[in-house]
Amino acid sequence: MLAISGFAMVAAFMALIMLKRLTPLAALVVVPVATALLLGTAPGAIGKMAMEGILALAPTGVMLMFAILFFGVMIDSGLFDPVVGWIVRLVEGDPMKVVVGTAVLAALISLDGDGATTYMITVAAMLPLYQRLRMNPLNLTCVTMLASGIMNMTPWGGPLARAASALHVDPAAIFLPMLPAMALALAGLLGIAWHLGMVERRRLRFGTGAVAATNPVPGDDLVEDTALLADPVTHRETARPRLVWVNAALVAALMAALIAQALPMAVLFILGFVAALLINYPRMADQRERLVAHAPNAIAVVSIIFAAGIFTGILNGTGMVAAMSAAFVGAVPPQLGPALAPITAAASLPFTFFISNDAFYFGVLPIVAEAGGHFGIMPAEMARASLVGQPVHILSPLVPSTFLLVGLAGVELGDHQRFTLKWALLICLLIGAGAMLTGAFGMGAG
Repeated sequence: MLAISGFAMVAAFMALIMLKRLTPLAALVVVPVATALLLGTAPGAIGKMAMEGILALAPTGVMLMFAILFFGVMIDSGLFDPVVGWIVRLVEGDPMKVVVGTAVLAALISLDGDGATTYMITVAAMLPLYQRLRMNPLNLTCVTMLASGIMNMTPWGGPLARAASALHVDPAAIFLPMLPAMALALAGLLGIAWHLGMVERRRLRFGTGAVAATNPVPGDDLVEDTALLADPVTHRETARPRLVWVNAALVAALMAALIAQALPMAVLFILGFVAALLINYPRMADQRERLVAHAPNAIAVVSIIFAAGIFTGILNGTGMVAAMSAAFVGAVPPQLGPALAPITAAASLPFTFFISNDAFYFGVLPIVAEAGGHFGIMPAEMARASLVGQPVHILSPLVPSTFLLVGLAGVELGDHQRFTLKWALLICLLIGAGAMLTGAFGMGAG
């Protein structure tokens, strides 16, 4: 009953937001509370579970709020405007080159293993270009998230570290055999970016001299306007062109501190935001104005984070996560035991989408790895198989950084999921196929 209720709860939640029957904020609260009440859980117990979930996500919520405010101030100050101008000249207003460039940039930034950092920097740098070209921002969120999903399989990324810890395996033993599969997935990402860019080319009629009826942006006119984009800081009251290098040094110092884990991320972004305000807008009136300007975006994202805490708190507190894990293991017939690694790879797509990485890697993976050992499947092979679903996992509304990405890009979560899901599935297929072909994991003994 708990397993069925858990799957039904997640399915109902996804249906409500993808069909736009409820906002993500409302669905994250209404669906788990209603499910818990139907299971007969006492209101007091529901409140305790919800608070536990909220407290678990509180540091993430604080970090995201001040990260949005920090990068908002950086954008206002004009830090990324020269970069955008350089990129505009480089891509010559070509939508295809813009999307491919986004994929490359996101993949490089994702080397730090942190999705939130990747989203903040990539969107802050590229969104103005998409807006100027009137390109579909879903292309930006799609390729950025796919790049993050692939590069998140590094040893310092969260999923691989969890898998290695859960199975007591050397992270390098998991990672190195996965490199060919990751390379294949990155090639697939560039192919997807090229395809999406070509679609945008046709939609915007780039290079034809014609103006699209629904989205008028002639490419040739854009190239002629690069002088304005190359130095746009002089055309905005909030711009601080003389502080560009100071702001760049501040961002670099913050990123270095984040990678070095000098302080908790929430504390670092609070300090960074305060420093950015004091450096760029020393007058109190200007500081209040910047806060008011970015408050709607920050509140929208953080409110969903805390609502997600209620969802995950109830999902875990009622025992539904544990029941869902047990149901999966029990559903595998003994004769399919030798195929447990490919089965785990396939199951990682829905499982890491429906439940958190912690629940999957510390709850499900040890159970299936123990079963795989009876068929000669090594723990490291099971760990590699469990990573295949990560490009789909980060589409989940249970991943806090997902809301950061869509919030910064100004797109709806449901629209982003519908647009990106098929490409995420393709990337997962490439990772799985590459891993199987190179022997990263395979069939066990009969």
